[in-house]
Amino acid sequence: MRLPLIPPSELSPEQRALYNDMSEGIAANFKGFVAVREDGALMGPWNPWLHEPVFGKASWELVKALASNPSLPKNVREVAILVTGAHFKSAYELYAHVLVGELRGLSDEKIETIVAGLRPPDLTRQEAVAYDVAYALVNGAVLPQLLYKAAVEAFGAHGAAELSYLVGLYCLVSVTLNTFNTPVPVADD
Repeated sequence: MRLPLIPPSELSPEQRALYNDMSEGIAANFKGFVAVREDGALMGPWNPWLHEPVFGKASWELVKALASNPSLPKNVREVAILVTGAHFKSAYELYAHVLVGELRGLSDEKIETIVAGLRPPDLTRQEAVAYDVAYALVNGAVLPQLLYKAAVEAFGAHGAAELSYLVGLYCLVSVTLNTFNTPVPVADD
C-alpha cells in the first residue's frame, strides 16, 4: 500500500468535510464488505481520494450520482462492475464486488467466470448486454453500434448512458486502486 490510511483525528478541514460525506454514503450504499477500519479510517478508493481531496471530491460526486436512484437493476450493475474490475485485475474492487454481487443475486459460478475474464454462459439477457458493453468499453475503441443499440433496447437511452458512466467510474476506481496498490482487508484469524 502506497498511501497510509488516515485516522479521522488526523484529517485536515478539507479532508474532514469529504470524509464526513463519504462516511455517510458508505454507510448507506456500500454494504457487505470492509470499507472502514476500526478507528474510522476509510479503506479502498476512499483513502486515496482523501489524500487528494480535490480529485477525491470530484470522484465521490460521480459515485453519488451513479448510486442515487440508479435505473439499472442491481445484478446488471454488478456484472458491469465485475467485468471492469477483472479487466484491471483490481484486487480491492474485485474483493468488494464479489461480495456485493453475491448479495445482489449473482451465482458463485457467474461471479467466478467473470472474475476469470470469461463470459458466463447463463447470463440473463440484461446481464449479457451489460457484460458485452462493459467488455467492449474496457478493451478500447468505439462501442459497436449493435451493442449500443442492444443497450438502448435493454435499458432505454438513459440506462445505456448510465451503464457507460458506471463502467467509466469503475475504470477510474480500478486505476486509483491499482496506482496506490490498495490492499484487500486482512481477515482476522
